[in-house]
Amino acid sequence: MEIIIQPSAEAASSYVARYLAAQINNRPNIVLGLATGGTPEPVYAELIQMYEAGQVDFSRVTTFNLDEYVGLSADHSQSYRYYMRSHLFDRVNIPLENTHFPDGMTDDIPRECRRYEQAIAAAGGIDLQLLGIGRDGHIGFNEPTSSLSSRTRIKTLTEETLRDNARYFESEEHVPYHVLTMGIGTIRNSRCILLLAHGASKAEAIAASVEGPLSAMVPASALQLNEQVIFVVDEAAASKLSRRDYYKWVFENKPAWQQVV
Repeated sequence: MEIIIQPSAEAASSYVARYLAAQINNRPNIVLGLATGGTPEPVYAELIQMYEAGQVDFSRVTTFNLDEYVGLSADHSQSYRYYMRSHLFDRVNIPLENTHFPDGMTDDIPRECRRYEQAIAAAGGIDLQLLGIGRDGHIGFNEPTSSLSSRTRIKTLTEETLRDNARYFESEEHVPYHVLTMGIGTIRNSRCILLLAHGASKAEAIAASVEGPLSAMVPASALQLNEQVIFVVDEAAASKLSRRDYYKWVFENKPAWQQVV
C-alpha cells in the first residue's frame, strides 16, 4: 500500500487525474472502475481539460461504475449514469456502449448482480479502480459489517450515508434506501486500486483503513490485502496517520522508474 500525501485537495485531485491519464495513455484499451460523488468531480473536470488539450484519448477505454440507486432510471438527474454522462462521458470521446452500470430498474436484482459480475469478467477484469471513501470507511456502498469477500449485490444505506447523500436530492426523504453496488471482493479483484480522499472529515477513516486492523467495521481496511493500492490524500485527510512523515519521505525518495506522474 502506497500513501501519497498532497498539500491540498486540489493537488490530490490533480495527481489522481494525471495518474489516470498516464495509465490510459500507457494502455489505451484499459478497463477502469469509476466512482461518483463530490470527491471525483475535480478529477473528471481535469480529465476533460486534458482531453480537450489532446493529452488523453478515451476512444478505446471501457468503464464499470461502482454502483447505482435502486429505482432510479438512467435518465433520472440523480442516477449515477446521469452523473457520469454529465461529469465525464458526454464531454470526452468514450463510446457510450463501453460504459457499464448496474441496472437500478431491474425486476430481478439477483440476476442483474450476476450479469454485472459476468460483464466485468468478460471484459477481462478491472485494471484500475478509482475509489472514494465514506466517513465510516465504506467503499462503493459497502457499509460497515459488509462481507470482505462480497460480490455485486443490493445494499441498504446507513442513516449517515443517507444524510451525506441528501445534498444531491430535494431532501433526505428522496434518497433511495437501496443501491446495487460492487462488493468488496469485486473491488479487490481489480489489478490496481486508487483511492482519493480529502478533508478532515475523512481523517479517521483513512487512519483506520491504512494503519488499523483488518475489520468489516472499516470496509476499506480490506484493501490492506491487495498487492497494488494507492491512497492519495491531502494534509487534512492524512492528519491522523501516525506515520505520515514516513509516507512523505517514501514518496519524496521514490526511484525514477517507479514514478508515474
